[in-house]
Parts: sequence; C-alpha cells; structure tokens
Amino acid sequence: MNGNYTDGNLTIADLEVEENDPDLNSLSAVGLVLRGMAMATIMVGAIFGNVLVISSVLRFERLRGITNFFIVSLAFADLLVAILVMPFNASMEISGKWVFGRTMCDIFNANDVLFSTASILHLCCISMDRYIAILHPLQYETKMTRPRALFMLGVTWISSILISYIPVYSQLYTTEENMQALVRDPDSCPFIVNKIYAGVSSSVSFWIPCIIMVFVYARIFMEARKQEKMIQTSALYMHYSDLRNSNGIALDGDAHRSERRRMKREHKAAKTLGIIMGAFIVCFLPFFSWYVATTMCREICPYPPMLGSALFWVGYFNSCLNPVIYAYFNREFRTAFKKLLRLDRVPCDASCDPSTRALNTSYANHNVLQQPRDSCNMAVRLSNSSVQRP
Repeated sequence: MNGNYTDGNLTIADLEVEENDPDLNSLSAVGLVLRGMAMATIMVGAIFGNVLVISSVLRFERLRGITNFFIVSLAFADLLVAILVMPFNASMEISGKWVFGRTMCDIFNANDVLFSTASILHLCCISMDRYIAILHPLQYETKMTRPRALFMLGVTWISSILISYIPVYSQLYTTEENMQALVRDPDSCPFIVNKIYAGVSSSVSFWIPCIIMVFVYARIFMEARKQEKMIQTSALYMHYSDLRNSNGIALDGDAHRSERRRMKREHKAAKTLGIIMGAFIVCFLPFFSWYVATTMCREICPYPPMLGSALFWVGYFNSCLNPVIYAYFNREFRTAFKKLLRLDRVPCDASCDPSTRALNTSYANHNVLQQPRDSCNMAVRLSNSSVQRP
C-alpha cells in the first residue's frame, strides 16, 4: 500500500530550498510538524489499541470464541503495520529520502503489501464466520471448528505472503525503468508497479474480497432483520405466557429465552463486524482506486503529490480504528478494556450488565485463592452467584 514519492511532498529538503523565504519556510515547518504529530498519533494509537485487543482475549476466557481468533489475528496484522511499516514510511515522509538501504526497501514494500492484504482477508474470514453463525446457527459448531478456523488463518497469511514477498523479491512487481532507478539512486524507495501486478494485487488484496464481503453482509443483514421480528414475536409470546402462569407451574420458557439471548448476541457481533468492514472500505477504497487508476494511465493521469501520501496514511489509520470500534460497539470488549486499564474502580450497584458479570466470573475463576475485594470499589460487582459456576 505504498505510494510513489516525488519532489512535491513536503520534506526537510524542501525546507532547505525555501530557506531564502522566511515566511514560506516558517509555514512549511509548521506543516511538517503537524504531519509528524499526526503520523506519530496514528502509530501510537495503533500499537496501544491492538495490544489492548490481544491482551483482552488472552486475559479473559469469555472472549476466546472462534470469531475472536480472527479478531486477534487481525489485531496482530494491524500491530505489525504500526511497528514494521509506519515508522519507515514516516521517516521517508519527513526526511524526503530513504536511509535504510536497498534490502530494507524491498522488505518495507513487501511488508506494506503483506499486512494490507492480510487485513482484508481476515475481514473476509470474519464475514464467513458470521454468515454461518446467523444463517446456519444449528450447524455452526460443526462447521466452524477450531482446526478449520486455524486452517483459514493459515491460508490468509500464506496468501498474503505469496502476493507480497515473492513478487517484490523477484522484481516481478515493478517496471524495468524503476529497477534501474532504484540501482542508480539508493536514497529513494518508490513503489512503482507494472500494470499486471497492479491488477492482480489489487484484485486479490481488495476488490474480490470486498465484493464477497458486501454480498455476505447483505445476506446477513436480511436474515438479521427476519430474526429480529422473530425475537419480538417470541418476547411478546413469553410476556403473555408469564401472565398466564398464575398457578405457580413453571412454563417451558428457558429455551425461548436462551435462543433470544443467543440471537441478540450474534446480531450485535454481526453489526460490530459490519461497522469494522465499512470502516475498512472507507479507508482503503480511495487508495486502491487511486492505485489502479494511476498505474494504468501513468503520465496522462496527473495528481497532486500530497494526494498519494494522504491516501495511504488514511489506510494506515484503519489499523488504529478497529480497536476503537470494538470498545464502543462491543460490550464484552468494552468491559475487558476497562478492567485492563483499571478504569473499573467506580461505584457500582447490583444492576451490572450480564457481559460485565460474565467477564468478572472468568477473571475471578483465575483468582479464586485471593481474598475478594470490597464490591463497592469495583466497577463490576463480584457477588457469590457470579463467582460460582451454575
């Protein structure tokens, strides 16, 4: 997901050329500082947020479902973007040249393609997981087993490596002119691709998975709307059944309530992951459209140099956006984040939400030998019923 760096980008070299104009030099320096701060914020946010996601799943057994296997792997890919790609890109943006050598240039370009591809392929796996969970709930446990999920993750990572490292190291991705330019100028590291690689890589990395996900989530949305009507009908039925239960005889309503709770959980998970997919498309659709268009038409498609830089940093921004979505839209992740960050020490009454109590139960089961703390000082109340297993 790299861009072609040209002299139009604002760099330190530009500042040296403009030193005879104090006003322009001062304005350029301010712009450079603002860009550096923005890039640093994205890097720190991506590292912090994705480490938090991975730690939450490792810490709380409640979050170790099959779907979260894919979420953890996605967070790992986003974390590697922030560690292995963004700093090199930021260095080149600020200094205006590549200072890490020819070998690291190939590694940087390959990693950029690798992790961008891995991100959307992970989202494609997640969409298939939610498709089975919503449309075929009775067969979910037999169809989406742990070995099958690990196999899907393996295919995702291997496919991403094949579309990135092999073409880059064999120089099949670029043009003859760019290969010669890289040899002549070791201080540059542009990612200029030929038309064949642009079409193949963009199709594998974005267009085909994106079409699949849009189709899958459209089916999920239609099924979710139908099931929501069933939930409302079931709730109305249970309400009148409870009213008729005046003789003290327990009605067989546990199965209905359990199914309603399951369907609500699946719908919330599907909505959250749908928002994640939407955010990914918003961040990457402009880049891939620009990437294909400028590669196919070359010199007859001029564009402002700053446009390319802005587009792939918008794509990088997606790496720190997913954890924010988890925290805001997913109650279980939100509770786990609060506990890991020690933000749960506020007064709490007995009406804590079920996800909070469930996560606290998982946490307490790992610490049963410790003395319980005063429940008034915790955000999640650990009552005796929440600690004991049913």
